[in-house]
Amino acid sequence: MQIAIDGPASSGKSTIAKKVAQQLNFLYVDTGAMYRAATWLAQQNQVDFGDALKITLLLKKYPINFKLTKTQQLVFVGSTDVTQAIRTSIISQNVSQVSALEEVRHLLVQQQRDLANQNNVVMDGRDIGTVVLPQAQVKIFMTASVDERAQRRYQENLARNIKTPLDQLQQEIATRDYKDSHRKISPLKQAVDAILLDTTSLDIDQVVQKVLEIIQLNLNK
Repeated sequence: MQIAIDGPASSGKSTIAKKVAQQLNFLYVDTGAMYRAATWLAQQNQVDFGDALKITLLLKKYPINFKLTKTQQLVFVGSTDVTQAIRTSIISQNVSQVSALEEVRHLLVQQQRDLANQNNVVMDGRDIGTVVLPQAQVKIFMTASVDERAQRRYQENLARNIKTPLDQLQQEIATRDYKDSHRKISPLKQAVDAILLDTTSLDIDQVVQKVLEIIQLNLNK
């Protein structure tokens, strides 16, 4: 069973996908974290964010994996826990460039498909329903206003003790939207058979409930 949740930065898709996966006892695959981890690898190894060859070599040497605890899902690069490190401003500002590299996308998309072929999955990202899992039984495109998404990211960052100004986050998210939707490789867009879900005025529990209802409706078809 494959459930694809796409949407722009900070639309809440990762939070929702994680909770829906827990409810269904499915594997949650955070593809955004994988591209952030690739960006982190480049930064740590002083590799240019546009150097596809060196970044893919690093990814092969230090594979990305997930570990689920009782309270959260951890992201590892090799044996290093990068769960917090990949959420910093420097990574947010450069992940669009790394995720637009064809060789990097090819490598990570294959890893994502392998996970989906071996497990029941809830996978979120920007091109899951269009490119990674075009045959997914359920596709949802989740969005929210830029102001709302910036406020959510601001609160998340405060919880991680990351103090990025709100207006900077608004600008970063608007810039990320433009880059993601205009890149040549796998641009952010709603799949023709995806259900649009605007979460601007909804809290987390309400969104989870709506997603579960959408899944149930599709299963009953």
